[in-house]
Amino acid sequence: MPIARSLTIARVFLRYRLNELVPAEHQPLWLRTLWAPAKLLPAGAVKDMGRGERLRRALEDLGPIFVKFGQLLSTRPDLLPPDMVQELNELQDNVPPYPADQCIARIEAALGAPVDELFAEFEREPLASASVAQVHGARLKGDNGEPGASVVVKVLRPGIDKIIQQDLELLGFIARWIQRYLPDGRRMRPVEVVEDYRHTIEGELDLVREASNGSELKRNFANSPLLYIPEVFWDYTRENVLVLERIDGIPVTDLAQLRAQNTDMALLAERGVEIFFKQVFEHNFFHADMHPGNIFVSREHPERPKYIAIDTAIVGSLTREDQYYLARNLLAMFRRDYRMVAELHVQSGWVRKDTPINAFESSIRAVCEPIFEKPLGEISFARVLISLFQTARRFDMEVQPQLVLLQKTLLNIEGLGRQLYPQLDLWKTAHPFLERWMRERVHPKTIVGEIRRYGPEWLEKFPQLPQMAFAALEQGQELGPRLQQLSEQLAGSRQRGRTRYARMIVGGLLAAGAALVASPGLLAQIPAVSWVMGAAALALLLWP
Repeated sequence: MPIARSLTIARVFLRYRLNELVPAEHQPLWLRTLWAPAKLLPAGAVKDMGRGERLRRALEDLGPIFVKFGQLLSTRPDLLPPDMVQELNELQDNVPPYPADQCIARIEAALGAPVDELFAEFEREPLASASVAQVHGARLKGDNGEPGASVVVKVLRPGIDKIIQQDLELLGFIARWIQRYLPDGRRMRPVEVVEDYRHTIEGELDLVREASNGSELKRNFANSPLLYIPEVFWDYTRENVLVLERIDGIPVTDLAQLRAQNTDMALLAERGVEIFFKQVFEHNFFHADMHPGNIFVSREHPERPKYIAIDTAIVGSLTREDQYYLARNLLAMFRRDYRMVAELHVQSGWVRKDTPINAFESSIRAVCEPIFEKPLGEISFARVLISLFQTARRFDMEVQPQLVLLQKTLLNIEGLGRQLYPQLDLWKTAHPFLERWMRERVHPKTIVGEIRRYGPEWLEKFPQLPQMAFAALEQGQELGPRLQQLSEQLAGSRQRGRTRYARMIVGGLLAAGAALVASPGLLAQIPAVSWVMGAAALALLLWP
């Protein structure tokens, strides 16, 4: 573990009194000793800060990797109290840019040519600078004197791999400490949260993967009026360099610009919901990092607004089974069929098979019923889902990474939609979509499509079916005698066990009798009896 970095973290924790987040009775002796000097230091402005603000400021002081980890935690209201989540939502992933010369050197090393040969123009001043990468504007060289495409060049920061690995190691240590000493440490599953973050951040370090995700999303929404994904220029893309089409859109949080061009805000909010459900259920491939910084709105056709999404490093997908059970869960939940919700959780394997259905149903009803007493337009769809997962966790629901990503994305989409159009009724859009998807799942056209998709594989295996059937029959014929033999062996074992048990009892009685007979009062009179009984006991006890 890096000593210097560990001391830096300890100093920041002391400055913001983060030890006070853990009750003293749950702190080990060595930690109380370590925190003792903090009581001698002036508290200053820290004493007036809430615990959420202290945590946020500490993460900001510790640097970009901790800031990104805080952003991940802000999407887990099932783990943290509301005041902390609210503060962590304010974390911004903006860091000072590194020198343009270093950036250019990395581009030239990756693409094997000078920047002047690769691009007709290259902007030395970065468009954006984040913890993992920074982005520069550029223009490709065109043909026959024509101007080339306007692009953005995303470049990973130098040495970021080493920094991330060091900080991940430290985060893992902190997570293990929290799990061991915090009152709710085990319930919060901090080690699993850090491991989830490890997968997330390592995915952001491979720009080829990000480019392939973007290409897949672009194909899924080709010619769609809902969403546009920038084009990838593969000839200029490497693991640490990514070149994309430069987009010109309005940041989704810039409500003044959106209203100035008369954007249909209600339709914009509803289309965001539709995009989410299309990705999750129709495409089964969803953009899992749809926070406001990655979402723009096209300047064209404000009466029919279209989203633009960037930064496709993090995506998610569900198994066909999870898709089915999630859709049925959502439908059952909004119909207030809590029994069905409980049964589906068990059937899907999200909770243990031996979960008491009646108790589980009662817990779900206690959580959901007060929520559904409100008008549908006031119900937070994402919060209901979080409450449902919190309830299931009390019944030992395993953490489902794919559902965590889904929950995070839904939180972003619903929060964004309500910001654009406060009267957004997410269920109004979601309900008919889910009903239609469930019908189409069993439609003859869908079944025919499945046959077309898997038919060649089935046909390839078809000639082997007779041989496989005969092999199964032969195994069945052999299995009968084997089962009979096994049954006889078990019966014999039981019989031998009963006989041995009886011998042990009789042998024990004989041994006790031998000991009694061998007592000084009797030994002089009948010594032979003692020897005979002792020998019989030994024989019975040692007999196989």
